[in-house]
Amino acid sequence: MSQTLDDPSVLPCPVPNELLIAGQWRPARSGAGFEVADPASGQTLARIADAGAADAVAALDAATAAARQWRHTPARARADILLDAYYAVLRRRDEFAELMTLEMGKPLAEAHGELDYGADFLRWFAEEAVRIDGGYAHSPNGRGRIVVTRQPVGPCLLITPWNFPLAMATRKIAPALAAGCTIVVKPSELTPLTTLLFAEQLMRSGIPAGVVNVLTTTDPGAVVTPLLADGRIRKLSFTGSTEVGRMLLAQCGPQVVRSSMELGGNAPFVVFEDAELEAAVDAAVLAKLRNMGEACTAANRIFVQNGIRAEFASRLAERFGQLRMGHGLDPASQIGPLIEQAAVDKVQSLVADARQRGARVLVGGQPPVGPGHFYPPTVLDEVSADAQLMRSEIFGPVAPVIGFDTEDEAVARANDTEYGLAAYLFTNDLSRAIRMSEALDFGMVGVNQGIVSNAAAPFGGIKASGLGREGGHEGIGEYLDTKYLALNV
Repeated sequence: MSQTLDDPSVLPCPVPNELLIAGQWRPARSGAGFEVADPASGQTLARIADAGAADAVAALDAATAAARQWRHTPARARADILLDAYYAVLRRRDEFAELMTLEMGKPLAEAHGELDYGADFLRWFAEEAVRIDGGYAHSPNGRGRIVVTRQPVGPCLLITPWNFPLAMATRKIAPALAAGCTIVVKPSELTPLTTLLFAEQLMRSGIPAGVVNVLTTTDPGAVVTPLLADGRIRKLSFTGSTEVGRMLLAQCGPQVVRSSMELGGNAPFVVFEDAELEAAVDAAVLAKLRNMGEACTAANRIFVQNGIRAEFASRLAERFGQLRMGHGLDPASQIGPLIEQAAVDKVQSLVADARQRGARVLVGGQPPVGPGHFYPPTVLDEVSADAQLMRSEIFGPVAPVIGFDTEDEAVARANDTEYGLAAYLFTNDLSRAIRMSEALDFGMVGVNQGIVSNAAAPFGGIKASGLGREGGHEGIGEYLDTKYLALNV
């Protein structure tokens, strides 16, 4: 296994290291800063500003001051800025991809895939910006007219996670800007550099001062709490854990802040005996190991009908065992590090618990000696229903394989979770595919495919996996208020 490169800490391009407030890059008022590290080597990549409450208020002041002008900027002009940013990101793909690999750890090929996916939100919502619609109707009683318009909600707080540094930013920023909202963005302290570079590109593409503001911080509570309590933030969009999402929803209550929540997942991956076995294995590798398993849509519980379970588990273990771990900038690397040591410790604890409860390790199961926060692709067979990883979001490259006999059993076990984000289903029986898709309590279902993310589709879950949708036609609606005009004419 290759875990290091010659000086991987060198950034591929200059990246801002200060806060973006009112169109200016500024240090934190306290003068504080923090270091961003490469999870594959532990080396420091950059030292950036560490925002506090005073910086948060200044950013909100800027977003509020810019709100009126931006909401009245023609939709075509807003769309043109997003399109300019889209093409610029594609032109700078190597810079963005290498930066994501350095600060997050994913292999460079995956970073390029994220770049294409993330950039597509800019193009999609540039197109949606000019299609914000309303309605006109005669009142049923014949007296007057009903006119429905849609207007920007106002200043928005966007909180993004560390696992997809570009795509999670564009998935929130693009619809907010397309709708005519000004924004304050708080990226994860673990991977803030991509957001800073993207914000700089938005300024180059013509975003007016104050429309986009970026706060990097190691103390999210000190920044987010005063913003939500202020009364001027009218929309919160958060991607992260269900635990934090619940706390944020409670903070939104007093000011009745409109909220979108993309929270945790515990995705089932269900394979029936009539499925194309090799295609299902290929999809399981993709659904489990994309981003090293650090994705809310990752296949967390792999249910395989018992007639093919042993063969499926054997093939999956063989595939996992062939993958090479290493620094993401190494072209030979297929699996990068986890984001931090705490993530490695969590995954190892879940594997140890499953083994104590009878699971067999077919491949992997033991982290290598450093440097870096690596964990090997791991397949577990004969996993018991009471294993902790059956209830927890693993967020690592561990695939537990569980057998089942009947369709009803598969549905019951797949739905036995508080989460409801994504599910995957493999069968060649069309009737079963439709029945299962309707029976699975999840916001998204991939049928005979191991990936569901698409800028043109509504991304989101139900139950403890969140509220609202990102992407698709629904995505821009999250940033628009509906207004009804009663016309006495």
